[in-house]
Amino acid sequence: MIRVLIVDDSALIRRLIASALLDAHEIEIVGKARDGLEAIDMVEELQPDVVTLDIEMPRLDGLGALERIRASHPRLPVIMFSTLTERGAAATLEALSRGASDYVTKPSNTGSVAEGLASVRDQLVPRIRALAGMRLLAPATPAPRPRRAEPVVSGTKAHAGPPEVLLIGCSTGGPDALATLLTDLPAHLPVPVLVVQHMPPVFTTMLAQRLDKISPFTVREAVEGDVPRAGTVLLAPGDFHVRVVARAGGVALKLDQGPQENFCRPAVDVLFRTASEVYGGRAVATILTGMGQDGLEGVRALAEKGARVLVQDEASSVVWGMPGAVAMAGLADEVLPLPHLPHRVARACMSMQVGT
Repeated sequence: MIRVLIVDDSALIRRLIASALLDAHEIEIVGKARDGLEAIDMVEELQPDVVTLDIEMPRLDGLGALERIRASHPRLPVIMFSTLTERGAAATLEALSRGASDYVTKPSNTGSVAEGLASVRDQLVPRIRALAGMRLLAPATPAPRPRRAEPVVSGTKAHAGPPEVLLIGCSTGGPDALATLLTDLPAHLPVPVLVVQHMPPVFTTMLAQRLDKISPFTVREAVEGDVPRAGTVLLAPGDFHVRVVARAGGVALKLDQGPQENFCRPAVDVLFRTASEVYGGRAVATILTGMGQDGLEGVRALAEKGARVLVQDEASSVVWGMPGAVAMAGLADEVLPLPHLPHRVARACMSMQVGT
């Protein structure tokens, strides 16, 4: 069983979370705390596998509780509960930078109770399962898997030409990983950077602003008609797919609210697939920590045309879902710890030949 501690000052939200988890038979609610101080005591007493943590609470708020929990339990998964507001987004990003594992958004006051329940269930249950580790539910003799993914060798790879774009996809744990990667990339990187991070509106705006302050690049949300340029990082805005299109004399971006892919909008697959159609193999694709396998098919399309593919390794990932799917499919040229990625990504982007 996955043991969950719920922390929220609202009795209504505590009941909502408990109801959302009711049908997940492998999840057991071991306690409910009303504020951060209660949460700290109950973590020690109950030893949960996952904590859901509200941000705004009396006596000790979520950020304060998170810091104290992290001091004694550095690897305990903590999922923040946030509002879909600018203030909520800013606080959530701060919590992620302080070690929170992931977040979910509280339902709006405009929907029905049933809609709110479904929203919390659909966001929370997969995150609890992924963060707690499905090893708790795995068969006694799981199928062995290779310790290291073999790189794909494409017949066109050595002839793809110099890279013209850096593509990045990430989800759970992505904001912190992005901060590490972008901060350590050289300011003179000769290619533009296009990023899909699974996040809702407002959150992507705040994330772009935060990354803009700490990285050597100009970082902002993409807008319709944007032309990717070196020195600029364009982040897919929440609830919009970003597509790469060819136009007279160059490349531009198109935004749309087409159907979700892999239950996501924005989706990494949409960006990567359309980039493969425009750039072919003249791209460097990087998959960072994230739940699920969004990006797998987009990476496959890029790799088949000779693009270089680098992914974050399991040990440094919050969840090795997205990078793991690419690595296990044999599509990764390199599987690297997060601290090693900036150097290798920069080297790939600056190489005169992708295959070198």
